[in-house]
Amino acid sequence: MRLIDLNVIYVLVMREFKKFVRARSRLVSSVARPLIWLFFIGGGMSRIVTPAEGVTYTQYIFPGILGMTILFSSIFSSISIIWDKEFGFMREILVAPVSRVSIVLGKAMSGTAVSTLQAIIILSLFPFLGIKLALANFIGVIIICMLVSFCVSSFGIVLATFYDSYESFTVIMNFIIMPMFFLSGALYPVKHLPAALRFASKLNPLTYGVDALKHLINPMVKGPMSPDFTLALDLAVIAVLTLAFVVIASLVFERKK
Repeated sequence: MRLIDLNVIYVLVMREFKKFVRARSRLVSSVARPLIWLFFIGGGMSRIVTPAEGVTYTQYIFPGILGMTILFSSIFSSISIIWDKEFGFMREILVAPVSRVSIVLGKAMSGTAVSTLQAIIILSLFPFLGIKLALANFIGVIIICMLVSFCVSSFGIVLATFYDSYESFTVIMNFIIMPMFFLSGALYPVKHLPAALRFASKLNPLTYGVDALKHLINPMVKGPMSPDFTLALDLAVIAVLTLAFVVIASLVFERKK
């Protein structure tokens, strides 16, 4: 049995992607949420927050809105694991002679594909917000969205492996998602949070993803509204956490064999 089976990964990715494409209402709702935050919250707060360092508040939170798009889509893509458990598909996968790493990678990549597609749709709005992105930065943002999506999808898989009920999983998801978003630096700089919240933010995987996006979307911003960490640190933390989540999920699936 190979550690990584590309056929298994391909089947799982295509299965989830086809389900997403056929559910048009899911695409509309997933895009509507960040648009509401971007134009309603951002537009309203822009009347209160004075533009600083060459960016408006709407431009400042744009990387955070991309992070929110990735967060919601990646986490909720792991709900498919709960459905697969209830309808027996997951049992069939676990008894098949395939590596658990391939199952985790397939599920994570399917979440990554869906999340990145939604993030690109939101990213395409940058000219209407007065943001200027060079081609290299635009491509870099897409790559980071893919990395963050894979990391968060892997985290969602780890959580989903411990639940067998759709109801219980959605409750814990709502309990986790909003704190992750608010503590990610999406709406305000992490460096200005109280010490306890700043510490919690540093434990949040999304914090480093949003910070990395800030480096590429608003590279000229300095001072209080600048990124909280270096880009190298952001990428290193995302890579380490992704590896940890994949290993943990694979081990849990192995125990459920």
